[in-house]
Amino acid sequence: MSLSFFLAKRIYGETDGGKQVSRPAVLIALIGIAIGLAIMIITVAVVIGFKREVTNKVTGFGADIQITNFDALRSFETRPILVEDSLRKVLTAQDLVKHVQRYTTKPGIIKTDDAFQGMVLKGIGPEYDRSFFESHLIEGEIPLFSDTIASNEVVISKPIADKLRLKLGDRVFAYFIQDNVRVRPMTIKGIYQTNFSEYDNLFLLTDIYTANRLNNWEPGQVSGVEIQLRDYNKLEEATELIAEQVDNRIDKYGGNYFVQNIEEMNPQIFEWLSLLDLNVIVILILMTGVAGFTMISGLLIIIIERTNMIGILKALGANNFTIRKVFLWFSVFLIGKGMLWGNAVGLLFCFLQSKFQVFALDPSNYYIESVPIGINIPVILLINIATLGASILMLVGPSFLISRIHPASSMRYE
Repeated sequence: MSLSFFLAKRIYGETDGGKQVSRPAVLIALIGIAIGLAIMIITVAVVIGFKREVTNKVTGFGADIQITNFDALRSFETRPILVEDSLRKVLTAQDLVKHVQRYTTKPGIIKTDDAFQGMVLKGIGPEYDRSFFESHLIEGEIPLFSDTIASNEVVISKPIADKLRLKLGDRVFAYFIQDNVRVRPMTIKGIYQTNFSEYDNLFLLTDIYTANRLNNWEPGQVSGVEIQLRDYNKLEEATELIAEQVDNRIDKYGGNYFVQNIEEMNPQIFEWLSLLDLNVIVILILMTGVAGFTMISGLLIIIIERTNMIGILKALGANNFTIRKVFLWFSVFLIGKGMLWGNAVGLLFCFLQSKFQVFALDPSNYYIESVPIGINIPVILLINIATLGASILMLVGPSFLISRIHPASSMRYE
């Protein structure tokens, strides 16, 4: 055990027990570090959770990657592409691809006796992954829709049901305008709510067979293909890989395949989410500064209080570097204790919020009902390491005060 480490432990033990001058300074430093680290952990956890929840809802409606008709980008009308088993096999054979599903959309109007609502009818097939809508289902069920027969069943969102005063089991009429007006009666089999108003106010689910017939398309033609990935972090890589195989190919009906990922289709949402990272960086810098400055003040008070000891050590032959290491080791002990409390408070808050949803949010503004929490252990470890390193670096400068203390005058210091 080095002399610096030994002396630092003795000083820490005495200060922790409490000298009259140093005890408040140590307490303030501990509180500053604990509060700063707790806020950093909570901030990062909330932002990670919020980004995850919003991303999950956007991808729940549109998957990670979509293959559509390029001409549909230049028109308000849906343009079809031919999706045969051969194409689906090529896509599912990719290692990064988890699931492939077809869909067809048809814009229209849903009407009751005293109200109406614009909507998009989304037809899905038997292979469609219903887990997202089932997790947000309020009433009823998500039928196992067919791609060969019409079900005349529909799943609507709670906002649409509330606006039109509809309930489970009601029969509604959907109107579709082409060369003439076509009417389709449908029975409500389920009601969902994701709190993502842009989509909740728009989409109704039915079978893909009905949607295709309303569009007068040939067998095998659909609006597009939704692709779910095994790892969302490889979105760009998967998009490029699929685009190399499919992009700009022409099917036998003249449909031009076009590959887009969810971030390209919703740039405004993901740009907004990326801005949250800047807010996190600002908060981390501010909280690290708060923790560092409280430690600086605490260390200066301890040095002043130990001026007599510093003079004695210098008289016994200790150099400035050795004595500075004593106080830097002492700071490490103090920072470590503060970080321990900060981690405990921050993680306890995250646990309580994720378990009991203590703090609620307005879904109309934030898309979710309570403050979300996303725990990322590597990120939390990185925050701890960065906080410890930054705090110690900030203390190197103040520790040079020791070199200005002279043995002759310091030993008379009280």
